[in-house]
Amino acid sequence: MRSLLGPGSRRVDTGCPAGEPFPAAGRVPGPGRRPRRVAVDRGPVHGREDDHFAPGGTVTAPARTDLGLLVLRVGVGSTLFAHGAQKLFGWFGGHGVAGTTGAMESMGFHPPKPSAVAAGLSETGGGALLALGLATPAAGAAVAANMLAAGAVHRPAGFFATEGGFEYPAVLGAAAAALAVAGPGRHSLDRLLGDRLNRPWMTAAALVVSLAASTAVVARRERAVAAAPTSGQEQADEGGRAARGAA
Repeated sequence: MRSLLGPGSRRVDTGCPAGEPFPAAGRVPGPGRRPRRVAVDRGPVHGREDDHFAPGGTVTAPARTDLGLLVLRVGVGSTLFAHGAQKLFGWFGGHGVAGTTGAMESMGFHPPKPSAVAAGLSETGGGALLALGLATPAAGAAVAANMLAAGAVHRPAGFFATEGGFEYPAVLGAAAAALAVAGPGRHSLDRLLGDRLNRPWMTAAALVVSLAASTAVVARRERAVAAAPTSGQEQADEGGRAARGAA
């Protein structure tokens, strides 16, 4: 029998023995003839359990990618949410908006209170959206932009976090940007909603707008630091202490 099986195929009876042509429409097999089964290819079937498992039960590469994205989203998103909740609500031992406002002012961000609220919303909202896999391009871009500004505060101390450097915001920012580009994966609200808020053009637009806005904020902050009466190193040290306290 000729094999026409393909992914997602199913067998149907044609009523013809092997080697004979298919019957015309409306014809049925004659007496004594056994119907034979041929394959009708329905094309790939999405959303089924067997999409993620090979015949032997082995997890396929797409399934591993989706699970990895889920772990990354939940880990990074929950961490960001916790830090944002410290800034906005004073949860988890944080200082709330009032304390974060003072930290923003000492670090050179003006106006300080809107800067504190924006940073808190970016981390809380962006982190929650990343964990849920909802509006992933916008959430990832917002977090990446916020981490760019945070990294600018720590940059004078070098890279490593043990020395007060920008290692920590760099890792969070890179992870958020990667999720914005790669998407949330199968196990997400974006996928459940048909990826309406996860289009390729949204990723490009969100990253360009968010990073441009963050670059402008960083440039304004650096001008304020340069114009401050204290030396640049003293201002950087003070800003680093305030940043750690705000976190």
